[in-house]
Amino acid sequence: MTPNVPLYQPKAALVVFTASGFTAPYIEYYDMDESGCPINPHPLTVREAQSLAKALDTREQAGKAFLRPEGVLPDNVLHLDPSANGSVVWYTKPQRQTLYFAENLGLDNGTVALPALVWKATKKELQLFALNGKTKPKAETPLFHAPFFNLYQKGTVCMGNVDVAIKSAATLEEFITAWQGYFFGSYFSHHINEHNPIGVNLFNLYKELMADPEKPFPTYTLRTTPLTLNNLL
Repeated sequence: MTPNVPLYQPKAALVVFTASGFTAPYIEYYDMDESGCPINPHPLTVREAQSLAKALDTREQAGKAFLRPEGVLPDNVLHLDPSANGSVVWYTKPQRQTLYFAENLGLDNGTVALPALVWKATKKELQLFALNGKTKPKAETPLFHAPFFNLYQKGTVCMGNVDVAIKSAATLEEFITAWQGYFFGSYFSHHINEHNPIGVNLFNLYKELMADPEKPFPTYTLRTTPLTLNNLL
């Protein structure tokens, strides 16, 4: 016998009966005596059916598991709301990342240097901003427009036809990984409402960065927003 595992005893049983020519089954409920034998058979009552449905409903447990960290809270997480409709704010350090572009943009896919980024996401929406620095941001740290196509002026990302499907029981780490995967796996195609997020031509900057693998992202090109990190918390 496996240690520390309780010995379970049968408490009740359901027996489903079917009959030729009838689509609806008939269900009987049985209690179990001390020796595990079925007793007291009777048609399944509404109350018993409701009790069974409640026991099998995992939505509440899934909600409790949503955004729960798998261990110690990751150092890059800046704010966490673990409610069923909650959100996460996190940041990523400057990195090199492969980006994909729609054919109509006329830009080849390639790897570019990116600045530090601040992400805020719910199950259905992503906002993205840039940082003019490499250190972990504080509440008063100013936010800059993120240097990407497909972004609205307020930082919301247009995900286009990307099928965003965040699991209702996703852990914190799964949530962050999923959103970064959705974003960097999407195809960038256009400026939204003529919003150019940086102070130079973004198309040309991407070409320069792809041509020089050692070139860091020029943070002097970032455009300021009226926001600080505190506005996202």
